[in-house]
Amino acid sequence: MRPGSLVSEPFFEGAEPTGRLVVWGGTVALQLTMEPEDKEEARFIARLASRDERAFNELVVLYQERVFRILLRMLGRRDEAEDMAQEVFVQVFKAVGTFRGDSKLSTWIYRIAVNLCKNRVKYLKRRRTEAQDEYEALAERSPMTSGSGVTSGDIHRPDQMVEGMQLERVVQLCIVELEPDFREVLILRDVEDLSYEELCEVTGLPDGTVKSRLHRARAMLKQAVARKMGEKAK
Repeated sequence: MRPGSLVSEPFFEGAEPTGRLVVWGGTVALQLTMEPEDKEEARFIARLASRDERAFNELVVLYQERVFRILLRMLGRRDEAEDMAQEVFVQVFKAVGTFRGDSKLSTWIYRIAVNLCKNRVKYLKRRRTEAQDEYEALAERSPMTSGSGVTSGDIHRPDQMVEGMQLERVVQLCIVELEPDFREVLILRDVEDLSYEELCEVTGLPDGTVKSRLHRARAMLKQAVARKMGEKAK
């Protein structure tokens, strides 16, 4: 091989990571091959970083509904969630230039949303804000039927005790009464259906802590629902 020559050979074909072994001037490097969706996201992030207004509008359209839903379930009040959603996207727009691509763009956005939300929850808790009325309305407007975790059929089939929206309202109310750290993992995993990997990235917690906290959150929710249903039955 001549010094300074460029040689590019397939490398790790059929396995992760996929790329090519590149030799240039005696230096060997692995040049990774990006998947099409990764390339598309990278281009989108570059547009955001260049302060492309159209890209930012596309970002809001793509993520506003899910971000708002997370905030509403965490905060329990529509007016608070609406204000916080605007703040989330302002922060995203300001900080997108620092996004290193260590996680998916969506995961990074959810992390910003959750961190801002947790700070707001602490503030609202100090003010003793009551969220139950808003959660009753939320249960009627947005039943938790899309998530893979805590739904009507997951708490030892409580649908055998009550039907439909009554149970949904009880579950919603019990979620908002959980401590924020437990509420966070429960909503992200069981309602929003994030993977454990995404949960770790959003919360900054190790896998074992996430799973332990989620297990405790589910147990606490189960007990709270059973207690409230018992009270309703009296």
